[in-house]
Amino acid sequence: MFSVVKTDIRQIEPYSLVAFFMSEFQENCPIETITRSASDVVCITVLASQIARTACPGQFVMVRVGNGYDPLLRRPFSIHACDQKNNSISLLFKVVGQGTAMLAALAPDDSLDLIGPLGKGFSFGNTPACLVGGGMGIAPLYFLASELAARESTNDHHILLGARNREELAPFVDQFSGLGFAVQTATDDGSLGHHGFVPDLLDAITPFAGTIYTCGPHPMMENVVRKCSQLSLPCQVSLETHMACGLGACLGCTVAGKDGYVHVCKQGPVFPASEVKWTL
Repeated sequence: MFSVVKTDIRQIEPYSLVAFFMSEFQENCPIETITRSASDVVCITVLASQIARTACPGQFVMVRVGNGYDPLLRRPFSIHACDQKNNSISLLFKVVGQGTAMLAALAPDDSLDLIGPLGKGFSFGNTPACLVGGGMGIAPLYFLASELAARESTNDHHILLGARNREELAPFVDQFSGLGFAVQTATDDGSLGHHGFVPDLLDAITPFAGTIYTCGPHPMMENVVRKCSQLSLPCQVSLETHMACGLGACLGCTVAGKDGYVHVCKQGPVFPASEVKWTL
């Protein structure tokens, strides 16, 4: 016999109504830990059993910031790590404004209201992978690297990471190295690894790479895509845009695709690079 659960949809946030009728989950997630890997880089780990159980690398969540109406809109965050055994996910972000400052000020035993997992994630291939991340674009690539390490040997894959300086980049190097990957680095100021930009490291890697996965500042990804196009290498890009709903209702996250506009929240955030319009 079925039991009926009565829910007053008037009590649901307007931008949560779509999620209410779809397969994504809305969870009130207790915070387990909050750590800082740099002065302005924060990682929050929360218990989110339904989201953790179904999340795939490359997907994201929409986070409600605070309990009031300021800020009004949720914020999108890539899923940085997912631990299905412990029913937890981690979100990594840089403190850049009011919303992220409010999140960074939270403490364990506080909770976050999340909707997710959202969007289309990375597709796995049968060829060696090369992950190219820049700045906070490194965040979704760690979840991807974790899945690659769980599936097969890490020896054939390559991790290329770039950031402004050693302080920002070194913690990421430790994370990826902890999975068993050899990591190559680049910093803007030369304080760690190559003095320059992370796409510079691709030249020595492309003869051994099968599929390139990249996320970071748009000019960096465009440089990566240019190199992949010249060598006919398949490339998947994770795009970062402003989102108001994350559910495809507001159409605020459109970007130019090869055949018209695409919506990052529903058709992405991960796209084959060939489906995005670049100024190559």
